[in-house]
Amino acid sequence: MTLPFSANLGFLWTDLALPEAVRAAARAGFDAVELHWPYAVAPAQLRQALDDSGLPVLGLNTSRGDVERGQFGLSALPGQEAAARAAIDQALAYAREIGASSLHVMAGKAEGTAARDTFIANLRHAAEAARDAAITILLEPLNHHDVPGYFLVDNATAAAIIEATGQDNIRIMFDCYHVGRSGRSILDEFATHREMIGHVQFAALPDRGEPDQGDVDYARVLPALAEAGYGGFFGAEYKPRQGTDEGLGWLTAWRQLPEFNR
Repeated sequence: MTLPFSANLGFLWTDLALPEAVRAAARAGFDAVELHWPYAVAPAQLRQALDDSGLPVLGLNTSRGDVERGQFGLSALPGQEAAARAAIDQALAYAREIGASSLHVMAGKAEGTAARDTFIANLRHAAEAARDAAITILLEPLNHHDVPGYFLVDNATAAAIIEATGQDNIRIMFDCYHVGRSGRSILDEFATHREMIGHVQFAALPDRGEPDQGDVDYARVLPALAEAGYGGFFGAEYKPRQGTDEGLGWLTAWRQLPEFNR
């Protein structure tokens, strides 16, 4: 089988309306799509585009909160429990309507024991609310260069928090870019946390552009992750250096490599 790729439409084809971006991803040869914050689009419109394209939708993010105030997620913010759970419930309702299989619960900018306890409590709420629809809850550690002050910055902390929730439907969103940008080995981190990883994303280091340039040889690394036991989609979450279509040579080239066909 060919290793499957998903297009993250939070960064790709942002010049198009979201339903048209879904169709563009299908034309480009992606196997799935994933989203950031699709809430301005009626879910019925998005579901129609997904049905037309035949692509599954993997996931979306909870709201960032008040962006003008610098918020980047709500679920680890003490005192914001009501807003955090409203954002979780909103995202789960949207995910059900479009058929998404996962939800990334954004922690937000916070620190300390109170933030950890708040995050764990909100994650338990999310996990229980998602269970009936078989939606997986994802946690994504972000590097401190891109999002200073973000609560969750490494996979070890994410794994400990997952264990503390006592829930079996929470996993790590393993973003190779954030791991590498934090100065850690992608392969070593993956091996350490393999059993808790629910999704993998990638982008070039250090500029987060197309993955066939930069400091990481993804033509070697991604097949190695599959060889190590990862059987899911690889999420292309990068920022095109020019237009999205102009930068898709990596996808065509990698499809021809034996490492990506097994």
